[in-house]
Amino acid sequence: MSKTLVLHLVSHASGELVEMLARNAVAQLAGVEVERRLWKMVRRLGQIPEILGALAASPGYVLHSISHTDIREALEEGCRRLDLPCDFALEPLIGRLAAHAGAPVQLHHSSGDAFDEDYYRRVEAMKYALAHDDGMASDDLEGADVILVGVSRATKTPTCMYLASRGIKAANVPLVPGAPLPAGLMNAHGPLVVGLVVDPTRLAKVRSARLQALQQDTSTDYTDADALRKEVLEARRLFIRRAWPVIDVTHRSIEQAASMIIDKLKARVGEASSSGTPLDGKPVQ
Repeated sequence: MSKTLVLHLVSHASGELVEMLARNAVAQLAGVEVERRLWKMVRRLGQIPEILGALAASPGYVLHSISHTDIREALEEGCRRLDLPCDFALEPLIGRLAAHAGAPVQLHHSSGDAFDEDYYRRVEAMKYALAHDDGMASDDLEGADVILVGVSRATKTPTCMYLASRGIKAANVPLVPGAPLPAGLMNAHGPLVVGLVVDPTRLAKVRSARLQALQQDTSTDYTDADALRKEVLEARRLFIRRAWPVIDVTHRSIEQAASMIIDKLKARVGEASSSGTPLDGKPVQ
């Protein structure tokens, strides 16, 4: 039975290099079918949020040929947050050539990007999502457009990345059993707070796969069926008490969940406009 490899190729030029390397590498693998996505001419930082949004919606292996430091760092940091493998296609060759020649590696440092309103919005949203991922900087969440709250592995991070690709500043806060909610979440009045829930059976499989990938023990409360049912139930009860809208992501794609969140943001902006009440944050495009 063949396996499917989702392969994302990101190129600063025509893509011929990463395509050639990927094609020859995959040819050495037995029983593998490839689903490929290619991004060409990636030379602006403003292109990265859209790419990260697509990666969040369809996870896979990322191979790139980006040498501009700021663009490369943004792509690789985003992939790290999404738990996706990401390799620079020329890394081994450049490193070995540099060692052989005794020469330092000097990559391009700036993309020379032009700033416009759309660029600024998407890049700022991407930076915000990375800086406020998984409870980071949770003492100050008022600058978010939306805050996603949910148990571990409820697709909070990829959904935030996808929202960032649409120019929406999204933070996410994990619910940890026995731990209090951060004060920044409880004190944030401007952002829309959305609770994400997932079926405990599905959640157990996702968490077990995650621990196996990390080569960690899977026989803990983190994956125990009874513990997960209680954890998800307590999350639902919290969302109801706080009157936060809830989205069940069990059978929904990242795009579907993000679309529902965007609709809720638009509805919220519309309600505020009709009542004459100002809302913090930028209008949803």
